[in-house]
Amino acid sequence: MLCFKLNLMGMKGLVCLMWLSMWVSQSKGRLLSIPSKPDPNDAAATARWLVSLNFWGVLNTISSDLGGAPFGNVVSYSDGLPGAGTGIPYFYLTSLDPTARNALQNDKASFTVSEYPLGTCLKKDPMNPTCSKISLTGKLKLIDQNSKEAEFARKALFSKHPEMKGWPKDHNFQIFKLDIENIFLIDWFGGPKPLTVEQYLHLKMNNVAIIL
Repeated sequence: MLCFKLNLMGMKGLVCLMWLSMWVSQSKGRLLSIPSKPDPNDAAATARWLVSLNFWGVLNTISSDLGGAPFGNVVSYSDGLPGAGTGIPYFYLTSLDPTARNALQNDKASFTVSEYPLGTCLKKDPMNPTCSKISLTGKLKLIDQNSKEAEFARKALFSKHPEMKGWPKDHNFQIFKLDIENIFLIDWFGGPKPLTVEQYLHLKMNNVAIIL
């Protein structure tokens, strides 16, 4: 709980606030408080927790400039409004950047995020198996910019990354999404967890109130 003293227009007292937004410290790139990590045995819940809470990851495409070599790029993303993630990563990309250009020529892609930026791995190395990481592989698709899905994606992206609203209009940023075909999740010892796309996408996520 976040509390502070109030001394305004002669009114004095102690005020405590409960902040319900999961993106309260987005400007610093780190959440002040997050829901507890799911049990490692629940692969679907861990995967959705990891994707919904992160702000950025590495998006890998097939380079059209480097003879088909893999090209990884740090990108911001969102999978839905705060507390209501869908599991599907949406991106705000411009073809002035290689990632979007690559996708428009060859849509094969993968997207990787780590638990480490959330601060919940503590002193563990990011490669420690208990510091979760997930790679979503599939096709990076440009969606209809006038569709309801694009409207949803913009709200999701701008709520998590408000700076995006002010990005240059002449850069022609457009909404892309990853159509997921395969999931690689490490969240404990013993190798990757078996997890199908259907299990991942159809997990019911509960809204969580964050108390600071």
